[in-house]
Amino acid sequence: MSQLLLMIKIKFRGKLRLPTFAVPSRYDLRLRPDLVELKFDGSVKINVDVVSDTAFLVLNAAALNVTPGSVRFRISEDEILEPIWTGLFEEDQILVLEFSDKLPLGAGVLSIDFQGTLNDELRGFYRSAYGPGISGNIAATQFEPIDARRMFPCWDEPAFKATFKITLDVPSDLLALSNMPIAEETINGNIKTLIHQESPIMSTYLVAVVVGSFDFVEGHTGDGVKVRVYCPVGKSEEGKFALNIALKTLDIYKEFFSVPYTLPKLDLIGIPDFAAGGMENYGLITFALELLYVNQDSEARDLLNVANVVTHELGHMWTGDLVTMEWWTDLWLNEGFASWLATYAVGHLFPEWNSWTQFLQSSALALSKDGKSNSHPIEVPIKKTSDINEVLDTITYDKGSAILQMLHTYLGPDKFQRSIASYIQEYSWSNANTDDLWAVLTRVSGMPVKKVMSGWTKQQGYPVISVKADNNSLEFKQAQFLSTGSRGHGQWIVPITLCCGFYDTCHSFLLSKKSQVIDMKEMGGCSCTENGACPWIKVNTDQTGFYRVKYEEEQISRLLIAVEKHELSASDRFGVLDDLLALSAAYHLPLASLLTSVDSYTEEDDYVVLSNMRIVSNTVARIAADATPQLTNCVKKIFINIFEKSAQKLGWDPKQDDSLLDALMRGDVLYALALLRHDATLQEATRRFHAYLADRNNSFASSDTRRAAFVAVMQNVTMHNQADYLSLLTLYNETDDYTEKSQIIGSLTTCPDSGIVSQTLEYLLTSGVPLGYSYNALGAVSWEGREAAWIWLKDNWETLSRISRGNMGAAIDRVIPKVCSCSDSPGVQTFFFISGQIQSSFIH
Repeated sequence: MSQLLLMIKIKFRGKLRLPTFAVPSRYDLRLRPDLVELKFDGSVKINVDVVSDTAFLVLNAAALNVTPGSVRFRISEDEILEPIWTGLFEEDQILVLEFSDKLPLGAGVLSIDFQGTLNDELRGFYRSAYGPGISGNIAATQFEPIDARRMFPCWDEPAFKATFKITLDVPSDLLALSNMPIAEETINGNIKTLIHQESPIMSTYLVAVVVGSFDFVEGHTGDGVKVRVYCPVGKSEEGKFALNIALKTLDIYKEFFSVPYTLPKLDLIGIPDFAAGGMENYGLITFALELLYVNQDSEARDLLNVANVVTHELGHMWTGDLVTMEWWTDLWLNEGFASWLATYAVGHLFPEWNSWTQFLQSSALALSKDGKSNSHPIEVPIKKTSDINEVLDTITYDKGSAILQMLHTYLGPDKFQRSIASYIQEYSWSNANTDDLWAVLTRVSGMPVKKVMSGWTKQQGYPVISVKADNNSLEFKQAQFLSTGSRGHGQWIVPITLCCGFYDTCHSFLLSKKSQVIDMKEMGGCSCTENGACPWIKVNTDQTGFYRVKYEEEQISRLLIAVEKHELSASDRFGVLDDLLALSAAYHLPLASLLTSVDSYTEEDDYVVLSNMRIVSNTVARIAADATPQLTNCVKKIFINIFEKSAQKLGWDPKQDDSLLDALMRGDVLYALALLRHDATLQEATRRFHAYLADRNNSFASSDTRRAAFVAVMQNVTMHNQADYLSLLTLYNETDDYTEKSQIIGSLTTCPDSGIVSQTLEYLLTSGVPLGYSYNALGAVSWEGREAAWIWLKDNWETLSRISRGNMGAAIDRVIPKVCSCSDSPGVQTFFFISGQIQSSFIH
């Protein structure tokens, strides 16, 4: 190894971060994508400030070819330096430029020409296709977290903010979008040149380019911001719902932050092949195609998904784009906030949807993940580049948003809003970390926010709060909850809330010790009887705290009576059920106690609570099937009894006065019964399906019950009776409804015949099924098909890893616990460890 390469290896290679002796301030980027040859070339001029002595410039580049002799560093009109040595180190994704002498301190312009490939990896600058009926390709970008370097050489870290002026040379019959509006357009033959306005400063991962053919719908905010939703050609009507959501949400966030949206336009566009749910590129938000467009036939879940994903990504225009985390350790400042804001905005847009009750579904997912020993803190240390992708998980998104909701309750709505608005105003156009947030909130609210909240972001896990009633006192004890049943060593300052007997008065205090006794008389407002016994005590009122609660047997009994009488709010009924499931699974309570408790929910009429009951039923049925197969049918009957009443009331077909929650509940209840293999549900679904096959003019199922119907049909399919299975595949190929396609594929692996499961999984890899649909199918595998799915996953791991190099890597890990939910075999655990890919559940 030469002396130069040895020095470079020591100084620059294998480093997590770029050196800071030079920083960018402006990019002038020109790109020429070729959608036929599937390649691109470009040039970039980067204004660089040299701030300390160096003879090197080091920036990021990956999967690019730098044109030999194109690199220049212009100091002035008369002084242009050329590097004496250029090295592109693919393993470290860095481009190293050595100059003959130390560079003069101050400003210069670095020029580089380069070429690359429009890849098929759903990251960097990649290619996509329109789908059936439309020919041609699409070029699109997905840069978060570290893939801007795959389109152009750059300082690809969030703290290196700069302005961007982007020029695109594209075929004149195509549309080309970027972050900013077009300032100038010229046409030369079949090529047009689009010069976009220069952007405000932003991080490289927020740069975006999309080239292809699209229609659009358009509207304007009261501030004059042009908002467009770009749709597949001929489907512009399907973008109107998202457009309406976007226009109203910008106004909601403007009021919340006391800061208007900062760019002159905002585009939303769906990409057929996309690695996540949405990506918050500044001024040009990209989405998975099926998550952006709806029509009058769309199911209620589609409307809910569109509202949630659009409001989430728009939240990033403030938390992420305007104020950006300093480093990926603090990614939750982007994602946790955007998830919380989405619930806040949807609650304002559609109060009848009960968005904060639905918020509990993602909080429960985070509690489930964070109770495992392989979880991680919200502020997760990044030790190597590959760690960055691993923080795009439910801890960052869902635990992040859940602790914000806990903080919102602790501070109160007004103090919380004022404090967050001050944080955004103070750090606009710059970067911040978690301590910066806590410092502003502590100062503005006048409350010990940093002292209370630091433990929730710097250590993994959360507590289980044990509550013991003794006359007029309550004893609280905290211990770290672990799903294995063991006790961890964590300790938190816990904002406790509680109600006893009624909701008129909610009590609160900080549990800062391992144990603490509270005198209920001193708190006042408790509806206790003369002998000191309250009709019920509910700790963690409306489930706004990120912890579990364990009661004594008598208190559980009182709470369950309150559940039966509907004296508890839907959020608290959800919380009681979710805590009982977790405590039973972690051996804190016998499983029989959980099974006895669910009887209290036989009159349940809330969508979110019944949706959680579906998760409970699926979990308990799988545990029973593994532990005591002979009791499986008895366990299923317990849950069928709960869902059957709602199914009879709701029926299969929508009613004129249905609310969105009615529609969601109908679909979930029938889906639960289909998975429980309820005879009447399977028979009705099969009857409807066969009638539809005989005459496509028949109404098979509403958009809200199709998923349940497809699953029900698959329960009677076998390797020797594949007629309905093949009919579903035919329907998949015929329909152009993205949601229906996803529902069909997701139903196929629920079949109890493991041979069908194996056959389906092979089909997924060989028939051009979108990757996201494939993961939905893998995550829905039946109990009987798990072994077949596990074998398939091992056999195809390299292929899946190769095609999932973008954010979909997290989706692989989302399905593994479902495939191996009850498997503790050494082979499975060893594979988990060797693969290096195991993360938590994924929601983007």
